[in-house]
Amino acid sequence: MENMDGPRVTHCERCPALVESRSRIVNGVGPEDTDLLIVGEGPGEQEDSEGEPFVGRSGAELDEKLGQFGIAREDVRITNCVRCRPPENRDPTKEELGNCRGYLEHEIELVDPELVMTVGKVPTEHLLKRDVAVTKEAGSVEDCRIGGESRTVLISVHPAAMLYDRSQEATFESTIEEAAALIGAGGNDQSRLDSF
Repeated sequence: MENMDGPRVTHCERCPALVESRSRIVNGVGPEDTDLLIVGEGPGEQEDSEGEPFVGRSGAELDEKLGQFGIAREDVRITNCVRCRPPENRDPTKEELGNCRGYLEHEIELVDPELVMTVGKVPTEHLLKRDVAVTKEAGSVEDCRIGGESRTVLISVHPAAMLYDRSQEATFESTIEEAAALIGAGGNDQSRLDSF
């Protein structure tokens, strides 16, 4: 795909506001052959600075909960809907999400994960193409078409939600536990994905 080297975007100027606000393109990290691919919204200030998605406090929360259920960060792929930091950490616009959609679909196609876990409202609505009440639907699994392929998607609250509202911790934990069960992680070698 144009502007890509494998799952990495090497050059892009489709979104003038994002080109202006970024210091770099923040690509996904982790193995290119993994059972679990986690999709966030877009890079924040720290991600833009370090060039990696989900670093800082949200990343620490994510890493801790993954580890709690036997999943190491280095064993999953983590990416975002948009690869450039929106100004003032605002949500990406529909146009910006659309401009980056092909890159995300190409990455998902290359990685070919058993499970895609969306964290937060923006990536969930973007991939499922519908309105989502994330806190109510967290932990639910849907099949949807992404880039012409049927994919299993697990809806999750964003790990940052726990930083603002600790009552979301149990919801996030149970979703990570569901992800581990679905891919057969954490000593459970029996994937439950065949039932979907």
